[in-house]
Formats: sequence, structure tokens, C-alpha cells
Amino acid sequence: MNNSFLYRFKGAILLSTFFILLTVIWMSCGSPSKNSNPVSAEQQTVLSLNNPQIKALVPVQEKYTPSLMKQDGVIGTAIGLDTNGKPAILVLTETDIQSQALAKGRILPIPAKLGNVPTVQFVSGVIRTMQLLKGKPGGGGKPSPGVSHTAKQSTPIELGTSGGWEYDIANGYCCSGTLGSLITNGSKLYILSNFHVLYGDIESGNNGIIAGQQGYTAVIQPGLVDVNCSASNAQVVANLISGGGSFTATNQDANVDAGIAQIISGMVNTSGAILEIGTISSSTVDASLNQSVKKSGRTTGLTTSKVIGLNATVSVSYETECGGTTAFTKTYSGQIIISNKGSKFLNSGDSGSLMVENVSNNPRAVGLLFAGSSTAAVANPINDVL
Repeated sequence: MNNSFLYRFKGAILLSTFFILLTVIWMSCGSPSKNSNPVSAEQQTVLSLNNPQIKALVPVQEKYTPSLMKQDGVIGTAIGLDTNGKPAILVLTETDIQSQALAKGRILPIPAKLGNVPTVQFVSGVIRTMQLLKGKPGGGGKPSPGVSHTAKQSTPIELGTSGGWEYDIANGYCCSGTLGSLITNGSKLYILSNFHVLYGDIESGNNGIIAGQQGYTAVIQPGLVDVNCSASNAQVVANLISGGGSFTATNQDANVDAGIAQIISGMVNTSGAILEIGTISSSTVDASLNQSVKKSGRTTGLTTSKVIGLNATVSVSYETECGGTTAFTKTYSGQIIISNKGSKFLNSGDSGSLMVENVSNNPRAVGLLFAGSSTAAVANPINDVL
């Protein structure tokens, strides 16, 4: 059986239009069969949300999350593991509020248990979108040997590369992210990245334009930060489309940070190949605790890490245009948390990268990366994006 177009999904970003995340051309017969057993042997051992041990914690986590997030310094919760490898509720904080309370002789803001479920403080710091901002000509990153994720490619380009909106320049800065993967509705092809990478300029502000306005739709490779903030040094590979972003300034209800741009014929490799990953599987996989994952992105190239949190509710800081001040904080639910010590897995400019399982050939997609800090990365579950 030959691999092909990955999987079909109902795209909220295009009003129920059906899309397929790409890798190689779909030649298989039908969809993977569904497992009729509600608790399979695999579900008993893989620590995903289908695992009974993990699923049992969800109601407890969701019950206490609102009150926890009212406390100063708490920015989210997730289901993770304690130091003994047992399921626990992670409480994401900006600083070590537990030690600070102890030092002042105060009651601990995070109790040892919630509904008999152990808690673990995870100092994540402030979670921000991972778009790269440059005030001066930028570029570089930390590319893998022999592979550049920031250079202007020969066409058709592979994804996992520097890119973004051609006019993403304001307040003395230019911004860029990662062109992550390829999707299609069966007749047209689109690049999938983050909303804030492709459509993030949501007010006229300093530059006088909004992403996607008529005449301002071009998406370039590489992004502005890698071409001295001058789009004339890059190449146009796609165009923004009406309804191609997951949320806007007046509608922030979407629970994913996703955006698409229609490719220009001949400019993007239609196999959906991603730099240093290649083509991906025709099926997705749910995230699970301790799952080994990898991604290909503009700044850090090909990197690996592991999943440390599921079903996360987390607040993310946004700007309304490149170089603007933090304009609003959006709270997401049901997200994936990945270890990001020292920003080695995900760094500024890697927003829009597709996260896949860490296997050599045709890995399955797990999530769409969009935010993080120097200790944690956040991804939308891929099936929610699709």
C-alpha cells in the first residue's frame, strides 16, 4: 500500500470544509478501522487521555482549574506525572510560588492534593507565542549540519522552514515563524502554520494594514527576519485567503492557533515533505505522557523532546501586530505540554512547526506547536487543528 494524503478533517478555519494533512500521495483503500474495544491493551499501557488512569483525573483537574487560575502566578494546569511516575495534576506557574509562600510563612497556594489527586508545581514562566521578532537584520538560528531552515530554498520548497506574511513589519521590527506542513481539500493545496504567524496582524496600528486585506496576502519563504526585513529578498510561495485564520480580534473563541495559505503552483513540494523529517504518515496519533516527539522549525531546526502534560488549560500572551506590546491573553484548554528546557526544543521563530512522533520513517502527526517558554512548549492537538 502506498502512502499519500494523510487524513481528512473538518476544518473550523474554513467553515466545515474538509481538508487532508499531506505527506505523500494517498493511494490506500479507505480509513483505518476503529477499535470497538473501549479500553484496549494499548490504552492500558499508553498514558494518553484514553488510559483509564489518566481519564479519571480529568474531572478533578477541570473542577479545580478555575479556582487555581484565580491565584496570582498560576497560568495553567495539566495532567502529568509526579516524581514517582504516578499520574498527578500539574499546576503551571510564572514563578516558584510555593517556595515564596514558605519563605513568608504563608499557607501554600497549591495544596499537596486536590480531591485525593497529588499535585506538582511546574514553574513554566510566562507562556508566549513563539514568533520571532527582529529589530535589525536577523537570521541564523541553530541549523542542523548541512541543512538550513532559514535559507531561501530552490523551488518547490520543503516545509519546516522560515516563513510568514510578507508585510509582517511594524514598530521598527519584522516578524517571522515556521511554515509547518501541507493540507488540501482534494483540489487546492494550503500551507498550515499558526494564526499568529500568518494572520497575526489584527489591527491597522503602526503599519496601517491588517493581514489578509486585499493586496496584502503574500506569504514568503524565508521569513522577513532572514532577509534583512526586506521581502524583495524572499520568494512568494502562498497567499492568505478569506477565512483562513482560526480567530480574529473580535472572535477569540477558537481553541487552536491555526492558519492556512493557498500555495502558488510549483512553489511548494506537493509531497508535503518537511525538512529533516520527510513525508509523514497517513494517520495521526494522540499525545501521551512521556511520548517522544520531534519537530522541524525555523530557529532550532530538527529537535526532540517528550510530552509532560495533557489536557492543559493555559493562558498565552499575544500581540496584535509585530513589535507591539502584549495586547491580550488567551486561555486555551485541552492542550499538550512538552518539555522545553533551555528553549532547546522550541524557540522564537519555531511557531507553526508540526510536532510528530519521534520515529525514523513516516511519523504520525501529534500536534501543532504555537507557544512556550524556556521550560515548556505548548501544542494544539493535531486532531483539533484538523
